[in-house]
Amino acid sequence: MAIIKKFRIKSFKENKPFIRLEKISFSYGKRQILDNISFNINQGEILGMLGPNGVGKSTIFNLITGLIKPDFGSILFNETNVLDYPISERTTKFKIGYVPQYGGYFHDLTLMENLNAIAEILIKDNQERISKIDELIAKFELDSVVNIKAKFLSGGQKKKLVIALTLLGNPKILLLDECFAALDVLTIKMLQELIVNLQTESNISICICDHQARDLLSCVDVAVVLSNCKIIAKGTPSKLVKDKNARSAYFGDSFKFN
Repeated sequence: MAIIKKFRIKSFKENKPFIRLEKISFSYGKRQILDNISFNINQGEILGMLGPNGVGKSTIFNLITGLIKPDFGSILFNETNVLDYPISERTTKFKIGYVPQYGGYFHDLTLMENLNAIAEILIKDNQERISKIDELIAKFELDSVVNIKAKFLSGGQKKKLVIALTLLGNPKILLLDECFAALDVLTIKMLQELIVNLQTESNISICICDHQARDLLSCVDVAVVLSNCKIIAKGTPSKLVKDKNARSAYFGDSFKFN
């Protein structure tokens, strides 16, 4: 697959953290999922998370959104510790957008009805609401399916719809959970271009977790690899695939990127 990302955030560029996870530990009962992990999602950066099943990638998203609380550690949004902030306040005050792996839309409503339902909650001015919906329909090229029930849309169209619903709230950071799963090659490329365009056009911070390593690495600035409850490697895609810890724990010796 062709390289989607035309540039990477350079090491000399000032990186201002939008979200910071500091010394986070979390367990489900006696099973430890995360053990003293720390990393930043910087403003305007696309960061990827890679690792085997059950390593804690979706758990990190649940911690950021407030669905669960860590056993230890801090989560900071723009230097504000948000551990005691409810989900709704994290979403509205700090503009957190979350695109789940499954669902995220009303199955029996049309695409337009889905957009209107969420827009009526988030955008009070009627003209502004209409303008925003029209903008997103045009951006994601959804004109031909606005009157189709969401459950009958293709996998790529459903993913576009959920991202559009999230963008109605003008998020400053977008969390994408397994966004490339069960999609064909052309749809994956379309999503990669969409993600990179969101960064370049709106300077949105984006965090992606996925098992499709090549697809993820094609559109991120930096990525982390999790294994055995820890972050074992972090870097640009080209550096990460050469890291011996990442190759041993996740990529394997035969993995090639570009």
